[in-house]
Amino acid sequence: MQKPTPQTANRFERRRAHSRQALVTAARRILAESGDTSASIQEIAARADVGFGTFYNHFATKTELFDAAVADALEEYGQLLDSVTQHIDDPAETISASVRLTLILAATHPEVTQIVRLRGLPHVHADTGLGPRALRDLEVGRTSGRFVLDDTKVALSAVGGAMIGLLQLNTAAGIDAKAGEQMAELILRLLGLPLEEAHEVATRPLPQLP
Repeated sequence: MQKPTPQTANRFERRRAHSRQALVTAARRILAESGDTSASIQEIAARADVGFGTFYNHFATKTELFDAAVADALEEYGQLLDSVTQHIDDPAETISASVRLTLILAATHPEVTQIVRLRGLPHVHADTGLGPRALRDLEVGRTSGRFVLDDTKVALSAVGGAMIGLLQLNTAAGIDAKAGEQMAELILRLLGLPLEEAHEVATRPLPQLP
């Protein structure tokens, strides 16, 4: 038997990566539509346009796939916020902008924010997505004295829960940008900023999304 060439191996890996991503994408769409994970493997494979057996080349169970789909969406969400706030030096402004941009992302990236709303809470302290990025900003704020915190992980629970709650409120009541500013101000006050300063930071001009 002829030994596979590097080109053949690379082509195989690209096809394999493509089929895995197709399954994750299909699972993301299902989650964003309803949050329901009862879809059959056959249905998921059909939506991904891959064979039924291909599923088991990548995932042992549906739970494993849906966990991967949530992680994929949360990582995209985190990268989006990072790309917009990377040039902000003030950790308070970074947190504020991230909260307020969440409402804008609900309109521009509904699939990602739907998954954050429906499935994000159990992943607030995960190793990827929003959690490690928010924890980083909280640590910078605490170390610099910008925030008054005893435990940044407890603060992360508050910030992450507030952002998900804001998305939930937006779905239920259709809130506007003013609500995002109010939530950002509340969070900054919780993190130790004085009232007037928290209001000023929470109403600064926002950076543009890509």
